[in-house]
Amino acid sequence: MEATREIYWNIGHGVVLPMYLLVTAAVGLLVWGIWKRLDHWRQGKPLNRFDRFDERAKRMIAEVFGQERVFRVREGGIFHAIFFWAFLTLFIGTLLVMVQTDFMAPVLKANILQGRFYEGFSLVLDLAGLAALLMLAGLFVRRFIIQPAGLEITDDDYRVHALLFAILISGFLIEGARMAATEMVTNRSLALFSPVGMLVAMTMANVSADGLLLMHKVLWWLHFALVLGFIAALPYTKLKHILLVSANAFFAPLEEKGAITTINMEDEEAEQFGTATAADLTWKDRFDADACISCKRCQDRCPAHATDKPLSPMKLIKQIGEAAAAGQETSLVEAIGEDAIWSCTTCRACQDICPANNEHVNKILEVRRNLTLMEGAFPGDEVRTAIGNLEVNGNPFGMAFAARADWAEGLEVARVNEGEEADILYFVGCYASFDKRNREVARNFVTICNAAGIRVGILGKDEKCCGEPARKLGNDYLYQMLAQENIETIKATGVTKIVTTCPHCFNTLSRDYRDLGLAIETEHYSTYLNRLIRDGRLALDKAEAQECTYHDSCYLGRYKDIVDEPRAVLNAAGWRVREMDKSGYDSFCCSAGGGRILAEEKLGSRINVARVRQAEATGAPVLVSNCPFCLTMFEDGIKTGGCEETLKVRDLAEIIVERIGGGA
Repeated sequence: MEATREIYWNIGHGVVLPMYLLVTAAVGLLVWGIWKRLDHWRQGKPLNRFDRFDERAKRMIAEVFGQERVFRVREGGIFHAIFFWAFLTLFIGTLLVMVQTDFMAPVLKANILQGRFYEGFSLVLDLAGLAALLMLAGLFVRRFIIQPAGLEITDDDYRVHALLFAILISGFLIEGARMAATEMVTNRSLALFSPVGMLVAMTMANVSADGLLLMHKVLWWLHFALVLGFIAALPYTKLKHILLVSANAFFAPLEEKGAITTINMEDEEAEQFGTATAADLTWKDRFDADACISCKRCQDRCPAHATDKPLSPMKLIKQIGEAAAAGQETSLVEAIGEDAIWSCTTCRACQDICPANNEHVNKILEVRRNLTLMEGAFPGDEVRTAIGNLEVNGNPFGMAFAARADWAEGLEVARVNEGEEADILYFVGCYASFDKRNREVARNFVTICNAAGIRVGILGKDEKCCGEPARKLGNDYLYQMLAQENIETIKATGVTKIVTTCPHCFNTLSRDYRDLGLAIETEHYSTYLNRLIRDGRLALDKAEAQECTYHDSCYLGRYKDIVDEPRAVLNAAGWRVREMDKSGYDSFCCSAGGGRILAEEKLGSRINVARVRQAEATGAPVLVSNCPFCLTMFEDGIKTGGCEETLKVRDLAEIIVERIGGGA
């Protein structure tokens, strides 16, 4: 007997017209719900997220159907991804039945659902239904039984899970009733291609033929009603994430990670800088609040939240949504809380992991802009002092301009600001210029470059802070003042290559300064050294192998995707890396980003101590960093955390300078 089945068995083809009318009504409710929400989104300020359409569409397809961002999440990510693929398979199967019934059969007089194809079709859909049911059960257990700390559970969660369970279970019951009355009687070999349905059918073996027919018809209409409910409920329940998260994969920014809108500080007509009230929010800010699925993955990775600061990235998105719903004049500072706003280290861990592509960091930075530029607010008096030093002396320490190059005394460096030529310009940064510990890093970097035959140039007294800490605290006026002075100085030298030992300087010069007219190639020293080693220009003596653990600076890993190169440099020097539990793109912040390097940590416990203890847990005696902020914070964290006997922190340059020799 040929493998096939009658579509609408026991239901009749007379159901087709009312079925399509009901589906149209359900889709109408869906469209109406989205249309009504459009009014809310349109109240936001304009923002172009429809540019580079092809690129956005490709990313959306990759993220939605590939579940790329979801799959990265350890907690429940694989359950969700498999559930999505299984549910998508069932949806495609339903569409195929519609094509066969309403086009292939009446128009082409053909049947594609027969023979080997039908056997495969039945098996795939049966297994997809089983996979969906099992994954949904896994998600149910995680949310309602395990209940991870901080995961909010609402009545809507129960309703959505109940609806999905009902759709899947009723689908198998329909299949079982049909098979018990047909295939289990006339074609048991075909029943093998629906193993789950066959098991359900076997439980109905004692039901009479009339009973099976009635059961099948009742279940069919129940299942259909549940599916209609699913469609209609999409805009009104948490199921809306199916639509909005997919859309946000399209709307997510295409600019380089960490890009911030450059304010025109010379606009005399500007009356407002930053975001103060709900009226200042863009439509995307409002959309993000609706797209948030409260999965708390951002919150789990937030160093501020992990150390009992009053900041939760998940709640931040919700608070902005609530402020937008409350009215255009609602104060965002009051809705979020000033302490929460200043607690952010801009590490981008929240945004990097968010499956909904919500943009947490720039929302905070816009509120900070308003606080700083419009209200003159700072997170503390120590920050006010540091900002004053930046304005007067070009560095947060208040040191004299003339002392900026004292660290280079006795070294072979070119003063490019005085017309001397060099292969690269080393933009030193404030900490490597004035902080005793980081001065040694600068000296080591120059020594390494000289060993590779690289002539290093510096700006000396003409270099100023890149302005990044001030900008991340919201003071764009000071940032642009410092940046313009640096850009004019750098351009005057005629250099064509810049290298930094500071990830914050690196991000600022390579990305942010482009908006202000600097287009010179800029590189962080970890990738620069890696290339020198790879090209054979820098010979290292591996000597005795040693063990360390490596800290991924947020502004190298998550901002610039520099993860493998520093490890390659360590390996080339004979060091073995023991990875911390939080490493790579999941690295834990040192606490100094977002201008927090200038501020005292007064709330909760110390982030740098938490990170140092994560390093100590690896058992490695050395913690390696390649960021002056991280080095400074870890030196303090080791002392404060009582780890001086078990752990030392060293910079990558200190490791390499000791291994310069005759080769491996």
